[in-house]
Amino acid sequence: MAYTTINKSTDYFNTKLYTGTGSENAISGVGFQPDWIWLKKRTESSHHFLQDAVRGATYQIKSSTNDAQANYSQYVKSIQSDGFTLGTDTDVNKNTIPAVSWNWKAGTTGSGTTGGSGTAKAYSYSVNTTAGFSIVKYAGNGSAGHTIPHHLGAVPKVIMVKDLTDNEAWRVYHAGVGFPKWLILNTSAAETNDSSVFDNVPTSSGFLVGSANPVNNATHEYIAYCFAEKTGYSRFDSYTGNGNADGTFVYTGFKPAWVLTKEKSGTSSWDIHDNKRDTHNVCEKYLLAEDTGAEGSTVMLDFLSNGFKFRSSNGDRNQSGASYIYMAFAEAPLVGSNGITAKAR
Repeated sequence: MAYTTINKSTDYFNTKLYTGTGSENAISGVGFQPDWIWLKKRTESSHHFLQDAVRGATYQIKSSTNDAQANYSQYVKSIQSDGFTLGTDTDVNKNTIPAVSWNWKAGTTGSGTTGGSGTAKAYSYSVNTTAGFSIVKYAGNGSAGHTIPHHLGAVPKVIMVKDLTDNEAWRVYHAGVGFPKWLILNTSAAETNDSSVFDNVPTSSGFLVGSANPVNNATHEYIAYCFAEKTGYSRFDSYTGNGNADGTFVYTGFKPAWVLTKEKSGTSSWDIHDNKRDTHNVCEKYLLAEDTGAEGSTVMLDFLSNGFKFRSSNGDRNQSGASYIYMAFAEAPLVGSNGITAKAR
């Protein structure tokens, strides 16, 4: 059984649903200061907007495009201890339109200079070692082997990097894809094998970037979201589809609250499911990280007390013999350190 030091997952990750008002809108009830906020309208087309406390609340990037960072106070105006305040922009706060926010807690902040090859550059960060999550803003130096500290104290299994200065596509390292391969968050493209992006496997102290512009241009700044697995709270791994409506079961060691999946070698979407838009099985409501479309609905998967199981032969998620990567965060551990077991939905 999976024992954990995190018995209350909502202290570190929480999905918050809200309805737009068209005027300044204070969203509370997250349960912590959300240091990384991911927003998406549900019933209308819109980009996915990502804000964080390291860059500052008003600075946004998008998972659904390669656009550079923009500073605009009418998306997220400020971040509070239990939520955030939205401005009036209809992309995130249109009157009567439902939306979702996915929220992660980091917390301990600091700064320093990078290491490895080339000129040392400044970086700043916010980290939560208990939850295995850090946000790192760094300056590129153009040299392969540039080492960016992540402060997790453990080897990250997922690293998402976005160029803030220019219109460069996201680059995603996932241990289930493996070095030197990477994926692009803002497209459905298959994995690419190219060591000019991630120069080597990450270590417990830092991750190494190559000389490629999307991760290490000498005149650009970047943001990286880094994740290390924590038993009973998060898991970043891979599974193989079986092409059957009695689909593949994926063991996580916890009852999921949020699951993102992507086929490695095929052009499937980045599918996102959560436990607030679907409060019972079967989970049907999905959003696509690289797509601006409204929320879709189709029979897809079950959230179980110890993982998730597909209920569809859909090729984007469960094609026979195809390999997929996933990210999953917990609603509750299968068994907490307090001896309390997760209940089925």
